[in-house]
Amino acid sequence: MRIAIWMAISLLAFGLCTLDAQTPSQNQPATAPQGTMEGTELAPTPEHGQGASHCMNMVMGRCMDHGQAKPLVPSGGFRVAFGARFNDWSPAKLAALPHKTVTVYNDRAKASQTLSGVPLIDLLTLVGVPAKQQGKDLRLYLVAVGADGYQAVYSVAEVNPGIHDATVLVADSADGRPLTADGPLMLVSTAEKVPVRRVRNLVFVRVQTAQ
Repeated sequence: MRIAIWMAISLLAFGLCTLDAQTPSQNQPATAPQGTMEGTELAPTPEHGQGASHCMNMVMGRCMDHGQAKPLVPSGGFRVAFGARFNDWSPAKLAALPHKTVTVYNDRAKASQTLSGVPLIDLLTLVGVPAKQQGKDLRLYLVAVGADGYQAVYSVAEVNPGIHDATVLVADSADGRPLTADGPLMLVSTAEKVPVRRVRNLVFVRVQTAQ
C-alpha cells in the first residue's frame, strides 16, 4: 500500500515538472511582428503583401479577402501597384501631373474624340517599374481593372512609347470636359482598332511578372 502511494506521488511530481518545462515564461520577450508599413512600401503581410499581390477578384473596386470587402482606394481614385510598392491616385492628384492629349475613335458616339490624361508609363515608374525595359523586364505585364470588374491585360512594353508605337493614357477629360458618364478615369490606348481593352472607371492597375 505504501509503495503504491509513493509511486502515485512520484508520478504526480513528474507530471507537474514536465508541464512547467513546457509553459513559456512570462518574462520571455514577445516575438516581433512580421509586417511593417513605411511610406508606400509594404512588407509582406497577409493583408498587404502576398494576399494583396494575388488578389485579383475585383468587384466594384474592392478586394475580396477572407469573405470581407475591403476598399483598395478612395472612391473615384485608383491604385497602381508593383510588388510591395503602390500609389493611390485621386482625380485631383492626377490632374496635377503633366498631361498628354490624343485623338481616338469613340465607338459609342461614332466619332473622333480628344482625350487628355497622364501616360501610364509615368505612373508605373513611380512604383519601381523600369523606364526602359530590356531582357527580363520584357516579362512584365499589367492587369487593369474597372469598377465593374472588367479586366484588360497589357504588356508593360506596350505602354512604353520608347518601345511601342502607341500612347496609353489614364484619361481624365474628353473634349475639354471631365469624364463623368463612366467614372472619372479611363485607361485608353491609341493602338486599338477595336477598343476592347479600354477600361472605363479605372480602379486598379497591378504589374506582375510572367513566369
